[in-house]
Amino acid sequence: MRWSAMLLLGVTVPLAAQVATPDRPVTDPASIASPANPQARPVPIDDIGATRGLAGVTWSADGKQIFVSTNITGRFNIWRTDAAGSWPVQITQSDEVQSGLVASRDGQWVYFEEDVGGNEYADIYRVPTGGGAVERLTQTPYIAESDMLTSAQTDWIALSTKLKSEGQSNLAVMGPDGKVRNLTAEKDPQFNWGPVAFVDNGKAIIANRARVDSREGEVWKVSIADGKAVKLLGAKDVRYEAADATADGSLLAISTNEKTGQDHAGVYRVADKSWTWLKPTPWEQLAGGFIEDGKALVARTNADTRSTLTRFDLASRTETPLPLDPGVNNLTGAQPLSPDGRMLLTTRSGADSPSNLYVVDLAANTARPATQLAMASLTPAVLPKSSVVTYKSFDGTLVSAVVTMPFNLKRDGSNPAIVIPHGGPTSATQDGFSQYAAAFASRGYVVIAPNFRGSTGYGDAFQNANYKDLGGGDLKDTVAAKQFLVSTGYVDKARVGIFGGSYGGFMTLMAIGRTPDEFAAAVQWFGIINWNTMYRDQDERLKAYQRGLLGTPDENPDVYKASSPLTYLNAAKAPLLTIQGENDIRVPRGQAQEVNDLLKAKGNIVETVFYPQEGHGFDRRENRLDSLRRTVAWFDTHLKGKPAK
Repeated sequence: MRWSAMLLLGVTVPLAAQVATPDRPVTDPASIASPANPQARPVPIDDIGATRGLAGVTWSADGKQIFVSTNITGRFNIWRTDAAGSWPVQITQSDEVQSGLVASRDGQWVYFEEDVGGNEYADIYRVPTGGGAVERLTQTPYIAESDMLTSAQTDWIALSTKLKSEGQSNLAVMGPDGKVRNLTAEKDPQFNWGPVAFVDNGKAIIANRARVDSREGEVWKVSIADGKAVKLLGAKDVRYEAADATADGSLLAISTNEKTGQDHAGVYRVADKSWTWLKPTPWEQLAGGFIEDGKALVARTNADTRSTLTRFDLASRTETPLPLDPGVNNLTGAQPLSPDGRMLLTTRSGADSPSNLYVVDLAANTARPATQLAMASLTPAVLPKSSVVTYKSFDGTLVSAVVTMPFNLKRDGSNPAIVIPHGGPTSATQDGFSQYAAAFASRGYVVIAPNFRGSTGYGDAFQNANYKDLGGGDLKDTVAAKQFLVSTGYVDKARVGIFGGSYGGFMTLMAIGRTPDEFAAAVQWFGIINWNTMYRDQDERLKAYQRGLLGTPDENPDVYKASSPLTYLNAAKAPLLTIQGENDIRVPRGQAQEVNDLLKAKGNIVETVFYPQEGHGFDRRENRLDSLRRTVAWFDTHLKGKPAK
């Protein structure tokens, strides 16, 4: 996974004219309708907030069991279930998140990552597959260890390591004794290494070396014995990313934006440097993993917020969809393919169906759920439905968004609405389950989540269009999303709120500062107010990223000022709720404190909540529930006029 999918920063340039994106029709606002549903009712917030997630999944060594990290108990701990289906059995318990699962090749252990209170500096642990005492293998609070990958031929585990004092990460291996040895010595703080696959009988590793801003990526082969590294793919300002390799290292599954300005998938033959490409598509297409001993590849196409998984036969070049319903579909786990090569681990979600783990039988071309992660009340019969819309922004650029429509609304311009800008910004809203959209829409709020400029999936030109213009054109795209909702005839323009986390929190703060009359209420979770103090306080990896896009505050003070909500918040009017984790290393606690102090000093309605033992997001069930309750209550009070409880 690219670091850019977590949190990206940026700088300021003049806006261009219409930005090129894939062709698609503009949506007629009159075509948006509120379905009639006599069964509709507000879905209990506690049930939505208790929807379980997955923090890791892996096959057992023999493929007969699946280990998952899920928060059935309110904490992300490890459970075991039979691959053929069984009641899950809990094998660890901890208040900390246990993630990144891999199984040892001898079948004795499950290895996992665990940090402290969401601080993202994880150590490596292991637990017997049959349950028992947990063993801590590393104890390095100054090093983040992550992205584990096991070998089928040796006892080595590949992983990434990152010093707290540095921005870059390195490729490493760990033996059964827990001793970690770096194979690379990256000098550039802009670059990170990650393992992809063991090759050559477990003697070498295919690895990605990628810039933190995702603008450039290389693929390398690294010897475990001596760390000798050979570059297989790479070019300046071109993104190559390997997803898998055949066991002999002869074929690589690659995603690249070479020549097209859009990610597309192919198979690279190392010996003769030749390519086999999937069918061209204007949409984002990513290589997944090899199946059938390298005779076929699974690829993922993200077509305007909805993703499909496809089997691509290398010989015939035919493409066959995997049997998963429309929505958001992904391969999951470090090694999704079962040891015998017959089954794949995938996830799937839709607006009216929370995310679940599925097992795909490749020979039979069937899929069945391996887990049931949602509460019983979260069924398609009562959950609101979504649609994908396209509208023109201020400069004619096409912008897509996911609209979640409540049941039984009158088209009389009286209904409240909420705009949800996503995080990143180099990320995107997808048309899968959103606990926020479900909570809001089942309570009568029309919800729109725009993929504003800077979002992934619409080509490099669109993805790069908000660099040097953060909170400028992308904010105008977000305001245009509100205007689209008003034009449907359902929404009262004076009763629209805005809510987001991380970069979505930044967008929320920019919105109430730069466009103070557009939004009547706001909630922001761990958003950025001040790029100067972000640079001073944040983790070194983010600091390296920020230097790459803005320079330093001393070099570009005007850019920092123009990009910071702090510059505009004196104009803010909307009541604002801020929620923040105490241990957040991406957007440190001080950002929320700055927001709170500034707005309180000027007499605004503002409330700020800090959660101890939480990082960039809320993993403990009591905080997940509390944050959702507070957010819904804030909008009920300030958009619907309901008294606060």
